[in-house]
Amino acid sequence: MKKTLIASALLAVSATPAFAAVENYTVDTKGMHASINFKINHLGYSWIVGRFNDFNGSFAFDEANAANNSVEVTVDTASIDTNHGERDRHLRDDDFLDVNQYPEASFKSTSVTQGDDEGEYVVKGDLTLHGVTKPVEFDIEQVGAGNDPWGGYRRGFEGELELQLADFGIDYDLGPAAATVYLEMHLEGVRQ
Repeated sequence: MKKTLIASALLAVSATPAFAAVENYTVDTKGMHASINFKINHLGYSWIVGRFNDFNGSFAFDEANAANNSVEVTVDTASIDTNHGERDRHLRDDDFLDVNQYPEASFKSTSVTQGDDEGEYVVKGDLTLHGVTKPVEFDIEQVGAGNDPWGGYRRGFEGELELQLADFGIDYDLGPAAATVYLEMHLEGVRQ
């Protein structure tokens, strides 16, 4: 009996690294080592750029098996910031984000696959914006990973997603050049 218990314990210990391959991270919004930015064309003349100041997220990462990777992000839509108060108030009203009715936007991955090059991945998932949920797909790239000065371990990714505003029920006419929004994510996570 004692030999069986020892053998079982050794088997359990030797099997543990297979499960430890998936690392869980919390996106570092406390230190704001992450950002969710966007740009949209302004009348075909220039770009309006902005960001969301309040969001949170997490991701799981397995370097050996991309199928184990996942990401979730939730955004406070009222935190939109284009560095222009009057425009930001308009973006929060029912012409655009309607933050009183839809206070959050979110993304939850449904699959992650290895991209063409090392450190590149294709993420598929469900994006919810303005009360509408749509499947989306975009490429991300690992920026880097390693120990931080505070005794933790960090990993960071970046990616860009193109959105058609009309797909999410936002039909305010800004002209054809402004039909697409480019959403840019920079997510640095602290391993838990």
